[in-house]
Amino acid sequence: MAFYDGVTERLGFMKKLTPAELKKLGALRLSDLIQGEIGRARVRVAALEKRYPSATTKELAQRLVDEKKSLASMVGGVSGVFGLISLPADLTFMAYLQIVLLTDVATLYKANLKTERARGELLDLFGYANGLGPLHRSGPKVLGKLAALLLAKGGMTTLGRAMPLVAAPITAYLNNQHIQMVGEQAVRFYEGFDKAHAKARTAKRKAASGE
Repeated sequence: MAFYDGVTERLGFMKKLTPAELKKLGALRLSDLIQGEIGRARVRVAALEKRYPSATTKELAQRLVDEKKSLASMVGGVSGVFGLISLPADLTFMAYLQIVLLTDVATLYKANLKTERARGELLDLFGYANGLGPLHRSGPKVLGKLAALLLAKGGMTTLGRAMPLVAAPITAYLNNQHIQMVGEQAVRFYEGFDKAHAKARTAKRKAASGE
């Protein structure tokens, strides 16, 4: 059943690569996208915790990263084959995939993404990971505009995306590496959040017991 669920989840992601779905995706507000993913992130995290009960939080986070890297590699292969025409679609999906990964990692570390502050921190983390700076207050509010900003900021540095056929493996590799980098930054951020949260809980418990 776990295998079937994983395949179903994977197919669900890949269905978003159709023109109609990408158009819907690009029109989504970032805050709405995060809130919409919270429930699904909880399911993904719970399934992972059940499957690997002895794994540390950091190890589970890497497994979340690996899942998204697999999807990113597939998208890179597709975009590499179609070349320049698919560039905006690739970036829109990659931006979406990164936000889903950040939502998963934040959920794993018990961040309360129902609050505007936590969602703002997540978007800022996305911005810093992509060299855009903080996004929460002045950045793009819609996923499609965010993808356009990524294209403008990066130019054609990811040259593999502009080279049909031959460059498909290159594009897949670049997408894979970028997801890993975003995941590592998320883990560093939320590891600190987790430790601060644990410290606050300890202090509260001591205060309540009069220690």
